[in-house]
Amino acid sequence: MINKNQITDVFFDLDHTLWDFEKNSALTFKKIFKKLNFQINLNDFLSVYNEINHRYWKLYRENKISQLELRHKRLIESFQAIDFSFDPEDINSLSNQYILNLSTFSNLFQGTISLLEKLKTKYQLHIITNGFEVVQLHKIKKSGLAPYFQNIITAEKVGFKKPNPIIFVYALDQTKTIPEKSLMIGDSLEADILGALNMGMQAIHFNSHNEPFHNHCPMVNNLDEIKGML
Repeated sequence: MINKNQITDVFFDLDHTLWDFEKNSALTFKKIFKKLNFQINLNDFLSVYNEINHRYWKLYRENKISQLELRHKRLIESFQAIDFSFDPEDINSLSNQYILNLSTFSNLFQGTISLLEKLKTKYQLHIITNGFEVVQLHKIKKSGLAPYFQNIITAEKVGFKKPNPIIFVYALDQTKTIPEKSLMIGDSLEADILGALNMGMQAIHFNSHNEPFHNHCPMVNNLDEIKGML
C-alpha cells in the first residue's frame, strides 16, 4: 500500500511510463525508412527491434556499452535478425535521423494528462530519466508535459543512470526533499522501482511491458489506476 499522507514529491520516469515510446518509435522508423528509401517491412523490423532495444538499454544502464554503441548496435542486430541487407555506412545516418525525428512525435499513454492534472494539485512533480538530455527535453516540450514538472533530471546531465543511487541522491537534493516523502512511478523494475526502493522511497510500477507480478510495490496496468492510490 502507498502511504500517500507522507508524500510531497512524485518522480516519474518518461519513456514507457508517460511518453509512449513504442508508438512514437514506430512512427519515427516509418518516416525515416521512407525518407532514406529503405525497402524494409516495418512490422518485421519492429517485431525484433523493441526487444533488442530493451536489451541494449539495459547494457547502457550498466555502463557496459557507450551511447554510440547503443544507438548503432540495436539497429545492426535488428537488421541482421530479419536478414535485411544494409550498407554499414548507412547506420550512422539512420541512427542520427532516428534521434532527430523521435522527439517530433508526442503520443502519451492514455490517462497521462488527467493523472498529472490531479497530482499537480497535491504534490510537486518531477521527472528522472535515463534518456539523452536534448532528446528528452524536446519530447517533454513537444508533448505538452513541461508545465506539470518542476524539475527534469537526466542521467546524461548527472553522469549516472538509474538505478545508481547517485542519480536519486541528486534528484532529492535538487528538489529539496527526502526519500520518506518521495514516490517514484516508472516502468522498469530494475531501474525505477528497485532503484527508488533501495533509497527508501515509495514506488508504483506501471507495468507497460507485461512483466511478471512481484511484491516489491503496487503494480498497475494503466495510469488511471494510480488516481485511486494518490
